[in-house]
Amino acid sequence: MSSARPTIGVLALQGDVREHVAALEAGGARAVTVRRPTELAAVDGLVLPGGESTTIDRLLRVFELRDELRARIADGLPVYGSCAGMILLADRLLDGAQGQETLGGLDVTVRRNAFGRQVDSWEEHLPLPGVTDGGPPVDAVFIRAPWVEEAGPDVQVLGRVGSGPAAGRIVAVQQGALLATAFHPEITGDDRVHRHFVAMVQERD
Repeated sequence: MSSARPTIGVLALQGDVREHVAALEAGGARAVTVRRPTELAAVDGLVLPGGESTTIDRLLRVFELRDELRARIADGLPVYGSCAGMILLADRLLDGAQGQETLGGLDVTVRRNAFGRQVDSWEEHLPLPGVTDGGPPVDAVFIRAPWVEEAGPDVQVLGRVGSGPAAGRIVAVQQGALLATAFHPEITGDDRVHRHFVAMVQERD
């Protein structure tokens, strides 16, 4: 594992970009924004932020990033997707908009807007022992969030909803160099998910 400070990009086409940049910096990375193929080529890892997955899918094509990003994911680039980012990383998508495609890489089936509309957003203290090293639960904020309907055999389930009508639903996963959460850790001030991702990137160096 390298102790060097990795350069991690945040896809800056839409979504809560500044919050991810701040969380990555707090987690030990050098964070940069990515809007162009040349910027993507220069990073050691990438965050796909929350936002509207259909809009991000469209903008990836407009900015000519889609094919290059798919190729880098296939080549082992560490990527963390939160909320809409989880949808983009999924190999299979349920309830997607007409014509919507994903980047793929994670052997999961994700249901878009699984928890309902934005008014149905909520917070939960979510145990993530594989991320927090047995520390206190993460304050997980869900906003029009997806969930993982099915996970393949090589996917590590990191977290499930603990209570309510969605109890047991998978909301955090990791497979190789890919990490995804249905919630938004970047808006809570808790940088442990980002620290976990920074460590993943360092391990790939």
